[in-house]
Amino acid sequence: MTAYSIRTFGDPVLKQRASEVTELSGDLERIVRTMFETMDEAHGVGLAAPQVGIQKRFFTYEVDEARGVVINPEIVDTRGEWVYDEGCLSVPGLSFEIARPQIVTVRGIDLDGREIVIEGDELMGRMLLHEIDHLDGVLLLDRLDPEVRRQALRDLRERELAGTAPASGARRL
Repeated sequence: MTAYSIRTFGDPVLKQRASEVTELSGDLERIVRTMFETMDEAHGVGLAAPQVGIQKRFFTYEVDEARGVVINPEIVDTRGEWVYDEGCLSVPGLSFEIARPQIVTVRGIDLDGREIVIEGDELMGRMLLHEIDHLDGVLLLDRLDPEVRRQALRDLRERELAGTAPASGARRL
């Protein structure tokens, strides 16, 4: 099994809304296994299918002791607010303080078609919202204030022109 390449900022697949998963199959299970491998190699806490070029609504995750896949997720409830320095595997080397709800409840299905409900606070809640953003074609850059976004885009362009590799380190969403 070979890990996928993670699509990065500028790839049009990251700006499109993914379509619902309509069939649970062995192919999907294989894709999920490879996504876990890719996420682990990249030191990510979550990985949405569009980040590896698959336009379907599901993501893998591992936060603390919780590891799984959520298919066709929908946000059921959000509460509170939590500001956190958020990074993204598709925007490597950059992170930004972003305010999101502190507690999040999401409903979806697992690989066996069973309904699952996940309530997460802080990092788990943020990961759920971040990955659902990817399924909706939204990058964390879209969540920034206009001036911070402009500076981030300048930084990304300068790195691309200079051929500079992004710094690795902490686990990314």
